[in-house]
Amino acid sequence: MKFRKLVLATAGAVVCLGTFAAAEAAKADEQFFPMLVYRTGAYAPSGIPVANGFRDYYTLLNKRDGGINGVTVTFEECETQYKTNLGVECYEKLKGNGPTGASLFNPYSTGITYQLIPKASVDKIPILSMGYGRTSAADGRVFEWVFNPPATYWSQASAVIKYFSRRVGGYDKLAGKKIVHLHHNSAYGKEANPTLEVLAERYGFKLTLVPVDHPGQEQASQWRQIRRIKPDFIFMSGWGVMNQVAIKEAGNIRYPMDQFVGNWWSGSDADVVPAGDGAKGYLSTTFHGAGSDFGVHADIIKHIYGGDAAAAKENKVGEVLYNRGVVNAMFATEAVRTAQAKFGNKSLTGEQVRWGLENLNITQETLDKLGFKGMVSPLKITCEDHETMGPVIIQKWDGAKWSYASEWLTPMRDIVRPLVEADAAAYAKENNITPRNCN
Repeated sequence: MKFRKLVLATAGAVVCLGTFAAAEAAKADEQFFPMLVYRTGAYAPSGIPVANGFRDYYTLLNKRDGGINGVTVTFEECETQYKTNLGVECYEKLKGNGPTGASLFNPYSTGITYQLIPKASVDKIPILSMGYGRTSAADGRVFEWVFNPPATYWSQASAVIKYFSRRVGGYDKLAGKKIVHLHHNSAYGKEANPTLEVLAERYGFKLTLVPVDHPGQEQASQWRQIRRIKPDFIFMSGWGVMNQVAIKEAGNIRYPMDQFVGNWWSGSDADVVPAGDGAKGYLSTTFHGAGSDFGVHADIIKHIYGGDAAAAKENKVGEVLYNRGVVNAMFATEAVRTAQAKFGNKSLTGEQVRWGLENLNITQETLDKLGFKGMVSPLKITCEDHETMGPVIIQKWDGAKWSYASEWLTPMRDIVRPLVEADAAAYAKENNITPRNCN
């Protein structure tokens, strides 16, 4: 009897050990992506499509491809309400999840990004702030753990001024023109101001900075000021409800929509649909296509929504910010895939994914294969350049959809990069950082 109990106990232990080993093996084949989202709060209309884009792309990888080279993708959302303190709490909550910790963080808030930059190097988890955050993080010699491709606020501002110059017949024709920067009165909204001031000095246009306090529902005084100025162009760096209010106010004073250009956080469906016909002709920048006619959308509708296009539309598939979430998730995925080529097809640490980001080279061939043909431009990140200064394009809202309204515009690297390096050098000095030698 005692012998039988011993056998059973031994067998049970073997089973338990086997189950534990299997669980550990399965766990070891997971790549964890934390998701800082804002599905609630004042900025939820912008946060929901972004979060859905991340969710659907990571889910697609598992259903269509069996993960990333056989490694299952896992993710967990944490609600920030676009509040910096909640974003930092989410970071601390999620950074250790998964068998090797978080792959990287997408803060999706300039304020949260600023708070996480000093933590990234300590925790050895990279920050991917795609088209937002601290612009000078583009200098990889100082900001080893932060990446902000394909373009920053400063690059975007230079591309917008280039677009305005082409509208008036050349840079020399900008002299004396009046340009207003209507911006969210936050670190994010002010980010482009220094570059615009440099450009105003160089080209002789008169720049007026007009801030709008959070959340931006009240803009009567700002638009009275704009009405007095009668600007030749308005450039807007808004977010959330501020955008739709501004577009409505512009319509109320009959400001020409083809002279009103939002940045890429002021050019989503949620910004123009509430303004109705008054938003027709409104322009904004972007660095990726809108709509659901790309190959990746066909795969998402097939594998995630079972071919139900109506259900996909309810989940914002194809909207500007949904696509941005998809593009961001694709960049993160390809960073992991790049790192796997060096470290093996297994669960990778944040430090290894950082290497993947710094060696990321997304070619046109890769984009075609992934279903992003015509939606995103190729990019190549280097040790020195964590931005790439990718091209920017102007899109136009026709009342029902967005379409491209310009050629691709290359940022003014000769102006922006020196500003980036000067700001990065000041940060390095302030924080006792010795810049890396990337040669």
